[in-house]
Amino acid sequence: MTRRLPRRALALCAGGLLLLSSHPSVAHADPVSPPTAEAWQAPASAGLSKDGSLSDVAAISATSVWAVGQQSVWDVWQSRGAIAHWDGSSWNEVGIRNDPTGAGLLRSVAAASAGELWAVGEGHDGLPYLARGDGSSFDRVIVDKLHVGDWLGGVAAVPGRMVAVGRRDRQPLVVTGTGGKWKLTQLPDRGTLYGVSLSAKGDGWAVGDADGKPLIMKQSGGRWKTFKAPDIPGGYLRDVHLDGPRRALAVGGVHQSSGEVVPLILSWNGKRWSRVAPPAGDVRLYGVTGDRKGHFWISGVDLSQPGEAFLLRYDGRTVRTLRGPEAETSRTVRLQSVAYLPGTGTVWTVGHVVDASGRYTDVIERFGVPKP
Repeated sequence: MTRRLPRRALALCAGGLLLLSSHPSVAHADPVSPPTAEAWQAPASAGLSKDGSLSDVAAISATSVWAVGQQSVWDVWQSRGAIAHWDGSSWNEVGIRNDPTGAGLLRSVAAASAGELWAVGEGHDGLPYLARGDGSSFDRVIVDKLHVGDWLGGVAAVPGRMVAVGRRDRQPLVVTGTGGKWKLTQLPDRGTLYGVSLSAKGDGWAVGDADGKPLIMKQSGGRWKTFKAPDIPGGYLRDVHLDGPRRALAVGGVHQSSGEVVPLILSWNGKRWSRVAPPAGDVRLYGVTGDRKGHFWISGVDLSQPGEAFLLRYDGRTVRTLRGPEAETSRTVRLQSVAYLPGTGTVWTVGHVVDASGRYTDVIERFGVPKP
């Protein structure tokens, strides 16, 4: 999810890797060098066990950043969800209480406040997984209305309310929790929701795909309804960030008839969603954040230059590419999620690095941005 503080999330597949549009369980300007006021900081790791990957990040303050993901992504029996916390000096793994079976994978995390956090994913018991944090630890939350086969991919939260999105029986699903009470909203058409974003005033956006096209839902007056999206065959959306009543950005991709996938960026201007020209290259987009002043950052990977950390910046007019240092060894840096930390001019982004042998290591990148 956080940087808003309301937060959405990006889904990580059950195998711990990239999401595919049809199987969720298993973002133009020419590239330029970043301005001197901007800089990549040294990458870090949360210290997850072998084959670890981080899928989402929620930034609250300079001394409180949360990330979730999975360890041992290739071993279905040993894999387990992971929660890590940055206290300003180091990363430490945080356990989940009140749960004998454990999470198999955590896809998304959101922070309504420093003492109200939510994480979602899937459990080893086959049920969708929800956990609530108080700023020091997490407890699993059982929602009786959810059952085996339900899938949750993203979560957002504001004080006193959380929203998780996903799928039930091949239909889009929205789970809303308020004051310990739970409400499920299911659309009649086929599709899946992957990302969600809320505002403190109670409105929100959720995105995904349905029938091979982008799916957008809007919350207004406490109700979720399908909202008109651009007609883009093969399109899908993985994340959305609500930056104000007249500003929002959604990211994903488009499956081409040739089998290729091209990036997709949609911008909301208060009246309609429209396409933003993406950068050139073999690019995949996963997460998006904003500073509530019209600036957005998008995380992903450029497979034509996979060894470099990769972000996009959108200022409402153009998209600029921000690349990390060149790698000395063969590797792929895949940044799955991104969060802007107000007051610090820092973007936090998490994901994993794949080395030449196919081994995974969780990675945390920070990018300094000039203050507005």
